[in-house]
Amino acid sequence: MMKRLVLPALIGFICVTASVAQPYPNRPLRFILPYPPGGGADVIGRMLAEKLAESLGQSVVVDNRPGAGGNIGMALVAKSPPDGYTLALGTLAPLGLAPSLYQQLPYDPLRDFAPISLVASAPTLLAVHPSLPVKSVSELIAFAKAHPGKLNYSSSGTGGGGHRAGEMFNAMAGVKMVHIPYKGGSPSVLALISNEVSLTFGTIPAVLPHVKSGKIRGIAVAGVKRSSVAPDLPTVAEAGLPGFYDEAWWGVIAPAKTPKTIIVRLNAELVKIAHNPNMREKLFRLGADAIGSSPEQFSDHIEAEIKRWAKLAKEIDIRAE
Repeated sequence: MMKRLVLPALIGFICVTASVAQPYPNRPLRFILPYPPGGGADVIGRMLAEKLAESLGQSVVVDNRPGAGGNIGMALVAKSPPDGYTLALGTLAPLGLAPSLYQQLPYDPLRDFAPISLVASAPTLLAVHPSLPVKSVSELIAFAKAHPGKLNYSSSGTGGGGHRAGEMFNAMAGVKMVHIPYKGGSPSVLALISNEVSLTFGTIPAVLPHVKSGKIRGIAVAGVKRSSVAPDLPTVAEAGLPGFYDEAWWGVIAPAKTPKTIIVRLNAELVKIAHNPNMREKLFRLGADAIGSSPEQFSDHIEAEIKRWAKLAKEIDIRAE
């Protein structure tokens, strides 16, 4: 009788111990992208997922969870088990700007996530429909002042790419353009191509290919310097609005309380990916700069962005709609 009781228990203990002892990762990972397919975040997120799968030796399954400017996807991550098998692409809208837009968020950007690495950044790009008779920032400002409330601009969602830049442009230029939110960067750009809207501020990866094809007209980039992939486009600041600056960024996060050993392992892989010449070239062609930060640097970056946008949100009166 004792043997019949002890043997199954011993076998179970050995199996559990062997399972726990298996090195991480020992099964596929889920990589949540809080935006729909086709936009700049989706393009970069899928590139990272592919490279992570190669370096970890496990499948990394992309899971697009768009909505509410990235908030829906982030809420899902916050509630996921902190075991290293759920990761997400973290961006400015849900992590840096959302706390200033929403009185109640389904997550806390500082408490509910474990930052792993800030991977890349890129300035947003101002583009207009070819039918709009403007070819520069100064001409756009003049046209908007002559036609108050007649121009509308698209964004990837409230608080997302385009919204913050559009409202900053309104405030600094003294104009009133109407915000039209879409569910992601790709639908936002497609709305401009189809002339549903007059202009957009979008990420370079999402917008520049359509500028090069002639479907839309690039006016300026919103970085502190000109983009190396679009050197003919001036910055918004040098073209008429000194001090104007808006930059998108992408990083990888996990749920809070994910074991430190796993965070360290993933950070090492992401830094190697960001510094890989092939990856840097791919990001460069998209108009993005590779970074590859430590978890602590990424955490500090998120906190700094929250503070920066809390101040700007009051100055430019940007709010959730």
